[in-house]
Amino acid sequence: MDHAHHYFYSGIHFQKIKVVMRRIAFFDFDGTITTHDSLLEFIRYHAGTTRFYFGFIIHTPWLIAYKLRLISNQRAKEMILQFFFSKMPVDDFEKKCGEFAQNILPSFVRKKALQEINLLKQKGVEIVVVSASPENWVGKWCQAAGIRCIATRLESKDGKLSGRIAGINCHGNEKKARIRQAYDLKEFNEILCYGDTNGDKPLLSLATIAFYKPFR
Repeated sequence: MDHAHHYFYSGIHFQKIKVVMRRIAFFDFDGTITTHDSLLEFIRYHAGTTRFYFGFIIHTPWLIAYKLRLISNQRAKEMILQFFFSKMPVDDFEKKCGEFAQNILPSFVRKKALQEINLLKQKGVEIVVVSASPENWVGKWCQAAGIRCIATRLESKDGKLSGRIAGINCHGNEKKARIRQAYDLKEFNEILCYGDTNGDKPLLSLATIAFYKPFR
């Protein structure tokens, strides 16, 4: 935590008052901290290369519809999630997420991003990852790194994944909304935001200092 000293005159004496500078940094995850989309990499890890490509080939019409903005980002993502994960036991899913976060995910984390995070932590800046990918593996990576995670949540019923998103996909304006739900930004003197796509623009709009594609 940074400190600044201000002097106030009181009678015939000057009093030194310590002012605490609160700083927070919000990082997008996929593409900003990582070199790959972690959702795609997790699906490949879970399903294997052959089924990975098969699943995306049969969903090509829907992915094109998303690119043409005929369906929402959330709807397109849920169709993929349902194909690969619907009715998968939550315990099995969480175990696989833990293995992925520990053994696979670190291999495509950008070194410059990790250096920036560690430098900010040393300076006392609070670090928060805000991701559209599920919290099930992003959160585990963040926990190991000692930082907070705000991410998409997956719906489950009777101990199994439904293939749907619980609430709203943490993308675009939802990133901004989730940050404001978690923090009173007026309490911070400096807000650093890091992103790499148009979907991060609402996140970057919260910043006193914004970084677009900073680690490439």
